[in-house]
Amino acid sequence: MIKPTETELEILNILWQEGPSSVRIVNEKMNEQKEVGYTTTLKLMQLMTQKGLVKRDESKRTHIYNAAVKAKDLQQTMVSKLMNAVFSGSAGQLALSALGNGKASKQELDEIKALIEQLENDAK
Repeated sequence: MIKPTETELEILNILWQEGPSSVRIVNEKMNEQKEVGYTTTLKLMQLMTQKGLVKRDESKRTHIYNAAVKAKDLQQTMVSKLMNAVFSGSAGQLALSALGNGKASKQELDEIKALIEQLENDAK
């Protein structure tokens, strides 16, 4: 799987949240965070199509783009690469580091606890 750039990840996140979208919609969403020109967004999305990160429906006048990769698949690939490159393959060290920043919500912590319980039960 091709590793997307930071800006390509922003575009993918928009497509995952909004669903199939035109360049104009993606550009408007990106401009909520920082100013990005329409032609810049268009060029990025064209490159992402060539890379296989997005698919383009050209059946209508306005081309519609859709994420060609699933969020969960990309997340797993990137976390695995990060874990191996930065944490010597230790999932525990990665989790401790991520949780150590103190930014997990109560709901996220509850989900993590449930996952740990499930993993402990599966290991029995």
